[in-house]
Amino acid sequence: MSPPLLPREALTGLILAGGRGSRMGGVDKGLQTWRGLPLALHALMRLTPQVGELMVNANRNLSAYESFGVPVWPDPVIPGAGDFPGPLAGFLAGLERCETDWLLAVPCDTPNFPEDLAERLGAAAQAAGAPIALPRAQDADGVWRSQPAFCLVRADRMESLLRFLQAGGRKIDRWTDAEGAVLVDFPDARAFDNLNTLDELHAAQARPAEPAAGAPR
Repeated sequence: MSPPLLPREALTGLILAGGRGSRMGGVDKGLQTWRGLPLALHALMRLTPQVGELMVNANRNLSAYESFGVPVWPDPVIPGAGDFPGPLAGFLAGLERCETDWLLAVPCDTPNFPEDLAERLGAAAQAAGAPIALPRAQDADGVWRSQPAFCLVRADRMESLLRFLQAGGRKIDRWTDAEGAVLVDFPDARAFDNLNTLDELHAAQARPAEPAAGAPR
């Protein structure tokens, strides 16, 4: 018998927009326009029907992110973690304020992530009894690779993450592997294409829009 699906109300969605935007020349990546709207707002809109609550992790231009109508939280100060511990600090910011059983983190620069991401990750975590679930997709060479910035994590893992960061840990997959994460295969690798540079953003602007879910291709 299959485990029950996680209800939307058990999930808080977190948009990760706290990066430095180094490969975009230092601009605030989540506020860069893609098809008429900020990238982070695209991610927020795509995640909204999948979760019960929403928040954004950002470290600058907080009022701009607050205009999206959801809570915005900067990275916490973590003794021993250095000046910029990366996306895991965003995970921690979300977990510190998560009032649901699960947190689903997604990066702000991947506007076409799957519309059934929460459902499939939640089902896999339930089936495996795992505290963390990550998607996996094939790269251009056909190699299956995890997508660790897309992370469904049980809220009770906050203390574990804090200890990892205080010890100087930064890599998402090192922490998730230690926690026994389950990987979930997604067939559409392009769904996880991220826009790391301004050139990639401009190229993506020129491509035809992705069809809506269920639309003929």
